[in-house]
Amino acid sequence: MSLSLFWRIFLLNAAVLVVATVLLLLGPITVSTPVVLTEVAVLAGGLAAMLVANALLLRVGLAPLERVTRTMRTIDLLRPGHRLPVTGQAGIADLIRTFNAMLDRLEAERATSAARALSAQEAERRRVARELHDEIGQTLTAVLLDLKRVADHAPPPVRDELHQVQETTRNSLDEIRRIARRLRPGVLDELGLASALKALTTEYTTAGLAVHRHLAGDLPELDDQVELVLYRTAQEGLTNVVRHSGARTAHLILQRTAGGVELRIRDDGHGIATAHEGAGIRGMRERALLIGADLTIGPDPTGGTDVCLRVPTRNETS
Repeated sequence: MSLSLFWRIFLLNAAVLVVATVLLLLGPITVSTPVVLTEVAVLAGGLAAMLVANALLLRVGLAPLERVTRTMRTIDLLRPGHRLPVTGQAGIADLIRTFNAMLDRLEAERATSAARALSAQEAERRRVARELHDEIGQTLTAVLLDLKRVADHAPPPVRDELHQVQETTRNSLDEIRRIARRLRPGVLDELGLASALKALTTEYTTAGLAVHRHLAGDLPELDDQVELVLYRTAQEGLTNVVRHSGARTAHLILQRTAGGVELRIRDDGHGIATAHEGAGIRGMRERALLIGADLTIGPDPTGGTDVCLRVPTRNETS
């Protein structure tokens, strides 16, 4: 019959006390009045031996609980799949099974809630991008046309000032269009992933950073959600390169692998070291979980940072 954890601990302590009592009763040990120093030493030694034996027995019996405690401290739901081996007697084994089942449930619930949140986020981005492009963009375009018409009939001094206002308005219109593209890349929907990544690398290439792209031409067919995750990962990876790495060169690589496709963003910056993962990286991990992909972020052989997203093919995930 399987014993509960309470009774197992109780019986371990009881066994130690019984053995100690038997040794005192049957052994050559006597206690005088007043107590002799040698008797005190014998009793102290017996007590120490009893405590050590009790500690060793409890250590062996409760070792599985220590593994559960360590796992509870270090578990990260963004890195799923870690489970404890079911060991120990009935009570502890049941606890470990329950703990593993709880992790299964938490990971499933987190994946579901993250999918809803990211879906709502993309819908909101699409709405804001459309309003920026269609409403504010069209309004600024109309303002530019009105300024041009007024400038054509204005005297030269006023015309120069109007041209400056035109240039400022035109720059603002370009910035709004750039923000709208980042919120929801229309080229991804219209021309596909490769064209969207080409436009992205061009956008992030500046005087201080050269972004080189290496896009394979034999990529398997990918569904819309996978393409969006790949694009957002590349976007966030390049954003981190610009903001944090201090790199001069970055490489965006999209290639086919034996198990699916692989996206890498590598740079020659100062590396990620032990920096705390911010909201951007955690968002990348959330998106990777949605499509069953594996995201790793670590040092690059060149000294910079290597972000790698491995996406399994449909056959691998089925």
